[in-house]
Amino acid sequence: MDVLKASPTIVHSPYIPTTTRNKTQFAKPIFHNLNLQLPCYTRNGSKSRLFTTLSSSPISTTESIEPPMPEVEAEVGKERFDWYSQWYPVMPVCDLDKRVPHGKKVLGLDLVVWWDKNENEWKVFDDTCPHRLAPLSEGRIDQWGRLQCVYHGWCFGGNGDCKIIPQAPVDGPPVHTFKKACVAVYPSVVQHDIVWVWPNADPQYKDIITKKKPPYIPVLDDPSFSKLMGNRDIPYGYEVLVENLMDPAHVPYAHYGLMRTRTPTVKVDREGGRPLDMKVKKSDINGFLGKQDWGSSNFIAPCIFHAFADVEVDQENGSATSSEIVKAPPPNRRLSLIFMCVPVSPGNSRLIWTFPRNFGVWIDKIVPRWIFHIGQNLILDSDLYLLHVEERKIMEIGATNWQKACFVPTKSDALVVGFRRWFNKYAGGEIDWKGKYSGALPPSPPREQLMDRYWSHVVNCKSCNTAQKGLKALEVILQIMSVVLIGIVAVTKQNMISVVVKTTMVSMAIVCFAASKWLAHFIYKNFHHHDYNHAFV
Repeated sequence: MDVLKASPTIVHSPYIPTTTRNKTQFAKPIFHNLNLQLPCYTRNGSKSRLFTTLSSSPISTTESIEPPMPEVEAEVGKERFDWYSQWYPVMPVCDLDKRVPHGKKVLGLDLVVWWDKNENEWKVFDDTCPHRLAPLSEGRIDQWGRLQCVYHGWCFGGNGDCKIIPQAPVDGPPVHTFKKACVAVYPSVVQHDIVWVWPNADPQYKDIITKKKPPYIPVLDDPSFSKLMGNRDIPYGYEVLVENLMDPAHVPYAHYGLMRTRTPTVKVDREGGRPLDMKVKKSDINGFLGKQDWGSSNFIAPCIFHAFADVEVDQENGSATSSEIVKAPPPNRRLSLIFMCVPVSPGNSRLIWTFPRNFGVWIDKIVPRWIFHIGQNLILDSDLYLLHVEERKIMEIGATNWQKACFVPTKSDALVVGFRRWFNKYAGGEIDWKGKYSGALPPSPPREQLMDRYWSHVVNCKSCNTAQKGLKALEVILQIMSVVLIGIVAVTKQNMISVVVKTTMVSMAIVCFAASKWLAHFIYKNFHHHDYNHAFV
C-alpha cells in the first residue's frame, strides 16, 4: 500500500498510497495479465447460472447501470469448503526472530512458531504444554535448540517429542517418552518467504506437503522483483477484510488524501468517485477470477487476493506517470498487489501484504521497511473503525442475509458480491471454528485500543519494532542533553563562559527539548495510536 513516490519510476495504483494529489492523476490505470499461474477450477456435477446482477430494482444514480450484469458460471452441487484442508500463511519469515518462540492464532487454533536449529527449519506446534497447559510461546529455546516450557522446564524436540521432564527421577520410568508427554505438531512449510501451516495435526497429514502445496505465485519467487512484506492483526473478521480489499470504489472516500486514484471524466464530487466496470469471470469452490477496468484479479480461496498490472511509461521522459499513458508499455515492467487474509477468530483477522515489482527495486534496498509501513498502517487505520462497526451490523442481520440487507446496485460492487456468494454457497456464510466459538463477536474495545498500532503491528514487525526502540532511545538522549546543557549553564560561574557561549548552550538545550517532544509525538502517532477523523480530511 505504499511505494515511495520519490522515485520517478513508481506507478500509483488503487492500493498504493501517496501523500499528494494533483491534476496528473491516473487517467486509466491498466492491469495486464502477468502470465501468472492461476489455479485451475475443475467442475463436476450439474451446472447452473449464477447471475452477478447486483439489483433488479430500477434506480437513478449518477453511475450508468447496465441491466443485468454479466453472468457467472458456478456449480450447484453440495460441495462444502473444508477450512481445515487448506494451507494458511502464518507470518513472513522476515518478522520472525529465531531466538524466541512466537505465539500466533489461525482459525482459532493457538500455535507456537519456533526455529528448530537442529533441523534448520521453522516448526509449528500446538501452543500448549501437555503438563499443565501453559503456553509454550511464553517459553524459550534452550542451549540445545529445544523448545522449553518455562513453567516447569519440560523440553520438546522438533517432532513434538518430550526430551526431558526435570521433575522425573533419572532412575525412574521414562515418563517423557509417553505419548501424552508429546506436543501436537502441525505440518508447516516455508514458501515465498512466509511460514505456512496446515491446520490439522492428525498424523495422516504429516506429509501433506507432498500431496498439496500452498498456492504458488511465481512473481514472489522471481529474484528480479522487490517484495517487501508487512503484517498486521485486524480487529474485524476475515470476510470483511477480504471484501474490503476487493472494493476499489471506497478508495477515493475512505482513503481520501492517502491514495491516488484516476480522475473521472465527469467529476461529481471533491473525492472523485466514478463508475467502475467490474465483473466476476468464473467462480467455483477454489475461488474466482475478477476483471476490472483497471486490471485483473484472482481470489484463491481462502486467503489470497491477487491483482496484477504492467507499469505504464511516460512517452517523453520514460518515467511512470499518472497523466499520459503509453498505449504499448514495455512488457518487462510489472507490478502485483498481493494480500493474504488469515481468519484468526470471530471479529479478528490477520493481513499479510506484499507488492512485488521489477522496477525501482533499488528503493527497497536503501529505504528501511518501517518507512513504508507508516503509510500502509495509516491506510489501514483510515477505514478500520468503519469496517469494525459494519461487521457488527452484518452480524445482527446474519451473514447469509447480507445481499438482502445491503443495497449494491452498481458494477463497482461485483467482486464484493462475488465473494459473498462464494462465502454463502461453499462455506454456508460462516467460518468453521470447530465449535470453539459461539459465533458471537467480542465486545468492541475503546476506540484508542481499537486503533492500536503497537500490539497489532509494531511488536510483530522486526523493522518497526527496531525503529521504535531506536527512536525512543533518541528521544531520551535529547532530553538528557537538554538537561545537561541547562545544568552546565546553571552551575558555571558568570565569568567563566562568555554570554555568546551561554546563549548558544541555552538555545541548544531548547532545541533538544523541543526535538524530544516532537519525536515523542511522532513515535506515539506512528507506532502506537493514530486516530482518523474523516470530517476534517
